[in-house]
Amino acid sequence: MKEFQLLNRPIAQCSIYSRCPFRALRLQFVVAAGNRPAENFFLQANNPIPVAVVGVGVFGRNHARVYKELEQQGEPVRLVGVVDPNVDRADAVAREFGCRAFGSVAQMLTTHSEVSAASVAAPTVHHLEVARGLMEAGVDVLIEKPLAASLAEAEELVKLAATHKRIAQAGHLERFNPAVRATSPLLTQPMFFEVHRLSVFTPRSLDVDVVLDLMIHDLDIVLAFADSPVTEVHAVGLPILSGKVDIANVRLEFESGCVANFTASRVSTERVRKLRFFQPHQYVSVDYGRQEVLVFTVGGDGAQGAPTINPQIKVAKPPVTSEEPLHAELKSFLHAVRERSTPVVPLEDGRRALALALDIVAAIREHGKKVGLGRIAQRKS
Repeated sequence: MKEFQLLNRPIAQCSIYSRCPFRALRLQFVVAAGNRPAENFFLQANNPIPVAVVGVGVFGRNHARVYKELEQQGEPVRLVGVVDPNVDRADAVAREFGCRAFGSVAQMLTTHSEVSAASVAAPTVHHLEVARGLMEAGVDVLIEKPLAASLAEAEELVKLAATHKRIAQAGHLERFNPAVRATSPLLTQPMFFEVHRLSVFTPRSLDVDVVLDLMIHDLDIVLAFADSPVTEVHAVGLPILSGKVDIANVRLEFESGCVANFTASRVSTERVRKLRFFQPHQYVSVDYGRQEVLVFTVGGDGAQGAPTINPQIKVAKPPVTSEEPLHAELKSFLHAVRERSTPVVPLEDGRRALALALDIVAAIREHGKKVGLGRIAQRKS
């Protein structure tokens, strides 16, 4: 196991900590050179993988819950502990799921260096520093979306994973939605997408625009489905109840000729999560929430499905095995850790979705300047 050399200065004496609201997660150690050999831990196929969760707000608590459920269901995983600078919150989650609580990553790794994989669910601005320290300590990581606070940080995370030979997965949850998985084999040549993701307002993730909070889920899915570079971005967005953009509409054009329209809102009166797309002779509707897929096929005697009012159109409902997407995501991550295989959603995919989301945020900003949204807001105030 790796040895850690603790810094002599306490946190209060290090100026960088005073500027960081999540300062307890700043890693307080210097890692000895080299990586922990993967084979040291992965000799026995049934050895439980010791895991931890860093940051146990809403998302992090769910990661801890699912790791514990997988452990209780017989999956080869063991939840060692949770880390949060809010010690009361860490203690509460640890008691709830029967593990240890830590106030910092350094504390966890110096007392439980057997931790081999971790979910990083800290605030986005801390993803790079937290994940860097974990990977340098030989820990594989799943990093919640958005991958990082900037494209440069995302690129550094990709490089760190390669340098330290770590399994590193981006936390794009909808990739593991059973309806999305059932849709992937149906893809032929999608040419038009219409996507809606609407949520009621909650005082959560208000430090980022709705594009980075909600729409990024669908950007990742459409990038994977369209499998073509984006050539044009048109976007408009408005702040409604927060200081950031709360509702946005986006139109993307792809090199393949495909077009995609997105609407995301966190100030809706209803919750909607739907993706629809057209491809030659087919219309496919995906309901993320219901985990349902409907396929409408036009023409041809060989078309599968039940007849509709129009005899030329048949409708089919592909089988979907219901599963909580987070269960599927964490099982996939653990499989990649154990097998030392490329994750289903590598960091490169997280970087790609982030790059597009940041382009959209910039387009919204430019549109706002062009139409004078700042002046309108000032007149209202």
